[in-house]
Amino acid sequence: MVETGRKSLGLSLHNIYETLAISVPTLADTVRARVTKEKSDLRLAGWASNIVKNARLGIDVVGRENLGRFPDGLGPSYLVMSNHQSLYDIPVLFYVLGSNLRMVTKKELFRVPIFGKALALGGFISIDRGDRHAALASLEIAKKMASDGTHVWIAPEGTRSRTGDLLPFKKGGFNLAIDAVLPLLPVTLRGTRDVLQAKGLRSSPGAHVTVTIHRAIDPRAYSEGKAGRDRLMNDVRAVIASAL
Repeated sequence: MVETGRKSLGLSLHNIYETLAISVPTLADTVRARVTKEKSDLRLAGWASNIVKNARLGIDVVGRENLGRFPDGLGPSYLVMSNHQSLYDIPVLFYVLGSNLRMVTKKELFRVPIFGKALALGGFISIDRGDRHAALASLEIAKKMASDGTHVWIAPEGTRSRTGDLLPFKKGGFNLAIDAVLPLLPVTLRGTRDVLQAKGLRSSPGAHVTVTIHRAIDPRAYSEGKAGRDRLMNDVRAVIASAL
C-alpha cells in the first residue's frame, strides 16, 4: 500500500508541464509535416509513465489476462469504457492499456491554446454532446479509427464524478458499439480520485490505484434495437460498478 501524501499544487503544475512538453513538439512537427501516429504513441507512452512516476502512484492491475482476448470474429481493437473520477484516469489508462488508444472527449478541451491543437493532431476525438449531428459525426470518426486498429476510449458518464459514484450513462457509445460491431472492454478505475478529485487543483502523491480490466463484451448479443442498447448499457454499468 502506498501512502497518500499532502496535497500539492506543485505536483499538479509539474504534470501540466509534462502535458505541454509533449504538446509543443507535436505542434512543431506540423511545420515539418512530420506528425505521425507512431510519434504520438511514443510521446503518450512517455507522458503517462512520467505522470505516474511524478505522482508516485502504486498501480495494481486486475484482469490483465483479458487484454488481447476478443469475442470470436471480432477485433483487432476495443471500444474501451470506464468510469471517470479524475484527470489522472487518462494517464493511468494509457500507462496500463498502452498508447495505441485515443479518447473521445469534450470539444472545450480542443479550444485550450497549444494543448487543444496537440490533442487534435494526436488523433483525439472532439465531441459536442449538445449537437446531435456533430456528435454522430465524431462517433463515425471513432468507428473508422477502431476499424483501423486503434482502441477508442469513451467515458460513458460524460464527465468526472465528484463523489466517485457512477453517474448516469450516455447512450452514444453503446450505439457505436452495436452499429460498428466493436467489442466493448469495460474497465474500472478505483483510487484515482485520491490523487485529484473532480474540479480539484491540488494533487496528492502516493495514491494506490486499482485498474480492473473485465472480459470483453460481444455487442452482437445486443442487436434488438433500443432495448438491446439499453440492456448493453445496463450490463456494462453493472460490470464497471462490480469493482468499485
